[in-house]
Amino acid sequence: MDFKFSKYHVFVVGLLAFLQFTVVLDFMILSPLGVLVMKELTITTKEFGFVVSAYAFSAGVSGVLAAGFADRFDRKKMLLFFYIGFVIGTFLCGIGNSYLFLLSVRIFTGLFAGVLSSISFAIVADLFPLQVRGRVMGFIMTAFAASQVLGLPIGIYISNLWGWQSPFLMIAAFSGVVGFLIYFFLKPLNAHLDDKMEKQAFLHLLKTISQPRYFPAFIVTTLLATGGFMLMPFGSAFSVHNLGVHLEDLPTVYMVTGMVSIIGGPIMGRLSDSIGKYNMFVIASGFAAITILYFTRLQITPLPIVILLNSILFVFIAARMISANAMTSAVPELHDRGAFMAISSSIQQLSGGIAASAAGFIVVQTESGYLERYDILGYVVATAIVITIVLMYNVNQIVIRKMAK
Repeated sequence: MDFKFSKYHVFVVGLLAFLQFTVVLDFMILSPLGVLVMKELTITTKEFGFVVSAYAFSAGVSGVLAAGFADRFDRKKMLLFFYIGFVIGTFLCGIGNSYLFLLSVRIFTGLFAGVLSSISFAIVADLFPLQVRGRVMGFIMTAFAASQVLGLPIGIYISNLWGWQSPFLMIAAFSGVVGFLIYFFLKPLNAHLDDKMEKQAFLHLLKTISQPRYFPAFIVTTLLATGGFMLMPFGSAFSVHNLGVHLEDLPTVYMVTGMVSIIGGPIMGRLSDSIGKYNMFVIASGFAAITILYFTRLQITPLPIVILLNSILFVFIAARMISANAMTSAVPELHDRGAFMAISSSIQQLSGGIAASAAGFIVVQTESGYLERYDILGYVVATAIVITIVLMYNVNQIVIRKMAK
């Protein structure tokens, strides 16, 4: 039976997309501000690296800590609580004037931000049936591309005018509006509150983690983060030093790629609903693996070709994530959904951090800036993608059996 989107459903999708936009932008904005931050706070690259990684690590830990409580409360209240914490943390980043203060508030912000995506995806799974979940996920995940196309350029521009703190104040102000809409217009979401749920938070966490039926989804989530987190940290350096892209052309590469992703995300989401989530995942994984193997072996390449390959790669990586999230969202029982999503989010954050660190051991940068062994990184990522195709088959079978009941 066809699912009819009401005005309220459209509002919820838009609201969650804007929420994701603020969270992703808050995470991404610090890296391009590195030059200004290090100069003003007189800190080293190592100390700045701690500030960036501290956020990701605390976000990963917070998911596990919150998992036991994720299904004990109305999801609206959970979303509002953690989003308020996120807004406060982002505002504090905007008034930071020392290294220790900035490090502390990034840890604080990460603790709240790390849970928001999992609550959002739990809300999607609560409100939308599996047959339309792909297009919903596709639209919400355009927030990642929108932050790249709109948020980063605006953030960098105002930081040049009013200092590195100003983008955080901008994000906090915008987030305050989103929080207002959540409080006044999002309806309570408490259908998951039933007698089947374990009442003690720690036991609920253990029960969810130790559920054998959930293992395949947790394992595939671990490997899903490998591709993006391994390639992205060195993407700009590879483009400049290996492919011959001029530094001033990099914004064009990322902006065009982001715009293509904004258009491609919802299309891939709709396709995953029409041809099947697993079929979409296999097709997208195949194209992504082939593109990565070709791209990571390139030498000096014309700018239009670099933009084309980046756009293709980003669209198919997004298609993998959209179809994968839609599939895994159908795995947990209703009363475990919040905990399951929180654990999955933490696994993704932590495995992504490990993958980025591992990539640093594979790739070697010469004195000229040229990256050696980037092709080996391509082989590692492509292999991980092939493995996820096999693992995701098991997840798909679990979903099929569950839907047949």
